[in-house]
Amino acid sequence: MKKDVNLLIEKLNAPTKKERLAALRDIIALEKAGVIEKPETGNFVNNHIHTTYSFSPYSPTKALYMARKAGLVTAGIMDHDSVGGHEEFVEAGKIAGMDITCGFECRVSIAGTSLYGRRLNNPDQVSVAYVAVHGIPHQKFGECEKFLAPYRAKRNERNRKMVENINRIVAPFGMTLDFDRDVVPLSMAAEGGSITERHLIFALVKKIIHFYGKGEPVVNLIKDGFRIPLSQKIEGFLLDPQNPCYEYDLLGALKSDFVSKFYVDADEECPAVRDLVAFARSIGAISAYAYLGDVGNSVTGDKKAQKFEDDYLDELFEVLKKLNFNAVTYMPSRNTPEQLARVMSLCDKFGFFQISGEDINTPRQSFICPALAKPEYAHLSTATWVLIGHEKAATENEKEAMFSDWADSAFKNLGEKIAYYYKKGKDDADFLKK
Repeated sequence: MKKDVNLLIEKLNAPTKKERLAALRDIIALEKAGVIEKPETGNFVNNHIHTTYSFSPYSPTKALYMARKAGLVTAGIMDHDSVGGHEEFVEAGKIAGMDITCGFECRVSIAGTSLYGRRLNNPDQVSVAYVAVHGIPHQKFGECEKFLAPYRAKRNERNRKMVENINRIVAPFGMTLDFDRDVVPLSMAAEGGSITERHLIFALVKKIIHFYGKGEPVVNLIKDGFRIPLSQKIEGFLLDPQNPCYEYDLLGALKSDFVSKFYVDADEECPAVRDLVAFARSIGAISAYAYLGDVGNSVTGDKKAQKFEDDYLDELFEVLKKLNFNAVTYMPSRNTPEQLARVMSLCDKFGFFQISGEDINTPRQSFICPALAKPEYAHLSTATWVLIGHEKAATENEKEAMFSDWADSAFKNLGEKIAYYYKKGKDDADFLKK
């Protein structure tokens, strides 16, 4: 039976959505029959889980399964420039009886604001910021796809240029990449998925392993050939040929310092920030700036020490307010208590809804953020149920979205909105569990 269950788990990453969802149905059926144990759920939440529709080891179905297995009570999909996996994620949530939220992440140009020329939350480029659109009403997935598809096409034009840059670097080491043959098959581009810098590096990772194997030859290539420093921890991972996360650890090592060697600035693939905020409002979704904060030691191992928004954070919040952002999203495990206290204080000052999610795109990352158990961050768990309540309300009637004209007139302040949508999200969830 264990072998059969393991086979079903493998099928959660099967080539087709139909196969993946069928495998999840079979797993849930085995749980209900008492053949296998149902995972215990706690109070942890995560609104920022990537899937194979951007970059991840997990299909939308497997991402839901892994979140549930880890003990999350809810899960949120958040892919780059894509909503291609959202319908599958919604269906997986229904099958597993798990509340979900849906969003997408993209990079925007902040040209035309006082922040132009600054490094925001993007390690690779100034004047471009990562933003999230949360709580997408499910009937609006089609509109999101129409909005995002042209930007993905422009991104792939740049991806091809970056592959050419990679080839100039790695050709002396006996390797070259072909975008169509080596990169595209690693993505879900044919089904509305995006191709990111991680896909380019992952294609190179596979090429490196093909030519150099694993262990010391790879470490020597990275350190002596590519002139990329490795931390003792990552070097230890790469020296171990039996490391089950070898490809992802090598990807992380390369992403930290190699991207700058081949990167081409994003331009036409980045919507103007005002256009993105206006689009989110037009579909009844929630626009959120993703705070990163200055990085010391990267939690995920794929970000170098770097300065980001902290030196001008007050001005950033003023600009976000003028741009009509609804929320700020941040990751408690990635920042110091002092950084988080400052961000939370500014959110309160400017009236921003606060959302949290730990981005998941490698098998080493935990779906659980232990910091959410601390009382000072309890509002972030509450916020997830608010998101769920908003998403349900807006899916039933987009005019009842949390930041719609109706809600703006119906509630005196953000606190009243939070109370209303929390009750809607939590009461519906509790009812379904009875």
